[in-house]
Amino acid sequence: MPCPFVKIKRAPVHSILGLVIGLILGLMPLATMATVSERLLANGLKVIVKEDHRAPVAVAQVWYRAGSMDESYGSTGVAHLLEHMMFKGTPKVPAGEFSKRIAALGGRENAFTSRDHTAYFQTLQAGHLEQAMALESDRMAHLTLAPEAFAKEIEVVKEERRLRTDDNPHSRLYEQLMALAYTEHPYRHPVIGWMNDLENMTVADARQWYDRWYAPNNAVLVVAGDVQADLVFAWAEKYYGVIPRRAIPFRKVLTEPEPPGGRHVVVRAPAKSSVAILAWPVPRLQKPATDVEPYALEILAGVLDGHGSARLPQALVKTQRVALDVDAGYDPVSRGPTQFVISLTSMEGRPLSDAVDALKRELQRLVTDGVSEAELARAKAQVVAGQVFQQDSLFYQAMQIGEWEVAGLSWRDRTVRFERLRAVTSDQLRAVAEKYLRDIRMTFAELDPLPMPLASPEGRPAAASGGAHVR
Repeated sequence: MPCPFVKIKRAPVHSILGLVIGLILGLMPLATMATVSERLLANGLKVIVKEDHRAPVAVAQVWYRAGSMDESYGSTGVAHLLEHMMFKGTPKVPAGEFSKRIAALGGRENAFTSRDHTAYFQTLQAGHLEQAMALESDRMAHLTLAPEAFAKEIEVVKEERRLRTDDNPHSRLYEQLMALAYTEHPYRHPVIGWMNDLENMTVADARQWYDRWYAPNNAVLVVAGDVQADLVFAWAEKYYGVIPRRAIPFRKVLTEPEPPGGRHVVVRAPAKSSVAILAWPVPRLQKPATDVEPYALEILAGVLDGHGSARLPQALVKTQRVALDVDAGYDPVSRGPTQFVISLTSMEGRPLSDAVDALKRELQRLVTDGVSEAELARAKAQVVAGQVFQQDSLFYQAMQIGEWEVAGLSWRDRTVRFERLRAVTSDQLRAVAEKYLRDIRMTFAELDPLPMPLASPEGRPAAASGGAHVR
């Protein structure tokens, strides 16, 4: 118990937060840089190995620099469709056998497609890594694209689109937002593809995509876990090094023009609440050592919605009670132009315009009044800590490396990034908010809810009328 005659001086909140963020950033180089090795094979495959010996587990990921942004009109969705087909077998490994063999080794496997890339991964005991690499390299070069397998899988993908997009009002809203926000860049197309393109897709489209992009010189192999780098490089040479490189089509520089004015789309679909998504074009990270605005935008997202006491949840949800929830997001790592996105769901009984007006007032207040030192330190701590905590996962350690590499950045720049985040100032936050988050540059997507339909006899919601209206 302190002496009653002694006055205890408490440290300011911003000093404590500064200490916390300093400790986090001090540990960051150890988490991102230690025991990472890189080698480029003669056929162009880049191999990156991150040793982490805390558990006898390994993660292997193959990243292809080919996503929906590389598709053309009439063939949208082919990148995702081929991801499905990659599990349909090779002459050595029949359809369905890939997953069975990984499971027999006690492992897990899957894949994902994005606008920028397609990636395949396995997580398993480190002692079985060689078998996984042998299986993955086989389908890089020898995929069987049987017409009968394609005919079944395209129906699976179409049903996936119906369930995840057509029957999901939030997904439909976001799809329409992107189609309006990007007028020229292929980011305007959904990753899963437009239904008309899926209905007219052929196995020849899938074969052409595979032959065009699935080559070692268009891929990155990332391995993380309880491994020895020299041994992984030897296996990479043995299994991947024998695959010949191929000519990769020339990629034109694709940009998006500055929006000529505000854009507004209204989607009418069965839903319980009104939803708004607001998006503004902003810069992506291109030069990690010298860029300023991408780091400021990342911290700005943290100030607005990085934690429970952030500005937007406090003002819109807890204080004014005009929104049920609110979310702000910005991803600085991408191959193409990116957006700063804020979404909100209106409070029941309140018009959506109340929440949108309140949001705009908060953005203006930030520009006018700035951000306090304590608030800035708290946001930095949240943003950085989120990245640091991901280092506990081998999967995310490998994923962070892969994402940066296929986006044209280097895993070596990640420690630079955290130092740059630490250097962001309140004035820089105000500057990017004032420069980019303006109505004249905004794409606004609004979900106007229709009555929820009754369930069909099969248990699936009956179809309800709806559509999109662009203003």
